[in-house]
Amino acid sequence: MSRKVRSVRVPRELETLNLSELVRECERHLRDLESATLLKQQGKPEAAEALMKARQADLGRKVGKLVWEARVQYGKAKGE
Repeated sequence: MSRKVRSVRVPRELETLNLSELVRECERHLRDLESATLLKQQGKPEAAEALMKARQADLGRKVGKLVWEARVQYGKAKGE
């Protein structure tokens, strides 16, 4: 069940965060979850586990990079 968000407090450092890219990464992660589920159903639990471990590390790295880029943008704008 989805809920609408009326307001969100965002730190100034993250105002320039690329939200569309963040959503895209989450969509990719959900697709990989579905793939892992199919692998488990096909009797390949090791492959499913390997996929999930790799994808979780990848998702964390990409989200971290997006946050870092937003903070760099903030630093540049603050310094001007």
